[in-house]
Amino acid sequence: MKVLFIHQNMPGQYVHIARHLAQSGHEVVFITQPRAAHIAGVRKLEYQPAAASGDAHAYTRELEGGVANGLAVARLCEWLGRDGFVPDIVIGHNGWGEILYVKDVWPKPPLLGYFEFFYRASGSDVDFDPEFLPEPDAAMRLRTRNALNLLGLDAVDLGQSPTEWQRSQYPHRYRERIRVVHEGVDTSLVRPDPTARLWLSSGRCLSRADEIVTYSARDLEPYRGFHVFMRALPRVLERRPAAQILIVGNGGVSYGRQPEGALSWRTKMLEELSGRLDLRRIHFLGTLPYQQYLTVLQISSAHVYLTYPFVLSWSLLEAMSAGCLIIGSRTAPVEEVMRDEENGRLVDFFDADGLADQIATALSTRAEGGNDRMRTAARQTMVELYDVNTVTVPAYLGLLRSLL
Repeated sequence: MKVLFIHQNMPGQYVHIARHLAQSGHEVVFITQPRAAHIAGVRKLEYQPAAASGDAHAYTRELEGGVANGLAVARLCEWLGRDGFVPDIVIGHNGWGEILYVKDVWPKPPLLGYFEFFYRASGSDVDFDPEFLPEPDAAMRLRTRNALNLLGLDAVDLGQSPTEWQRSQYPHRYRERIRVVHEGVDTSLVRPDPTARLWLSSGRCLSRADEIVTYSARDLEPYRGFHVFMRALPRVLERRPAAQILIVGNGGVSYGRQPEGALSWRTKMLEELSGRLDLRRIHFLGTLPYQQYLTVLQISSAHVYLTYPFVLSWSLLEAMSAGCLIIGSRTAPVEEVMRDEENGRLVDFFDADGLADQIATALSTRAEGGNDRMRTAARQTMVELYDVNTVTVPAYLGLLRSLL
């Protein structure tokens, strides 16, 4: 079988299924923007979209970029066809417009599109945090922003979303065309390791014997509750004088707005909390190599995961698979995988004091093994529902068979 994957940031959500198909002897091609990533046995083709004109209305700039991406991908598809490659199936992420014109090049091969998030002006991420109120024209801006979503839904033969909640954000009339299949987590790789050790740049070595609070996000920003987490730390550090705080993530903004009057949300929160934090015990680790990142999870005493009602992060599933004690926000994406006091603890997203109390309690009970039951249950949830080899790749293959 010939399979074509399309994602601007290879491999994106397709690392496990693309690798599996290549290892199974299928001919796999991946179209992406210039990236260093490679998957053994997968042929990579890169494209560069035409530069934006700069004349578009602010509402339509994302649409203009999506059209440029889609056209560039279509030209590569035409080139592939002339080179003798016509796929049996095409699998691609819809979010950046890359798959818009695939069916215009190849009408017959089925197209499976990845639909990650449908934007809503109310009842979702935009109006969730009263600290950051939406602009007056948010509804009109978001209606326009959904143009790529709607064009993609019309272009594909079938859609895929990673969670039930993310699927539920799409209008009712489209949901029957979207199946829920998560990309999964490799639980054989992401697993507890009581012998794990992490050396800090200072030379200090940390292990499971230490009191360690962990937090991880692609970028340290309010969408992932960074501001709430930071506001909980003075109380945690006061109550637990031995606690060390490990924070993984970049200083940019992936989602939401830039901070006012500061270069980053890290700078913003440190200024807000100036004089209230023992910075000798707070370690900003930036972005880590994957194995070091796993080590952070493996030595964690309490792992904090907060999110707006938005896309569920891989980091939550990885932390659960690593056997972390999760303290998560009581928001819909988290509640799809976590049950309070069963496989972790849930707190109100905005309750910094409540979060601090939960962290302190987790640290105080860890020596007696009081959290072991929830740690085990968190990992078991991943093994039973999200394991790549036994659950998600087989589900993916079933989806592909239904299309073929």
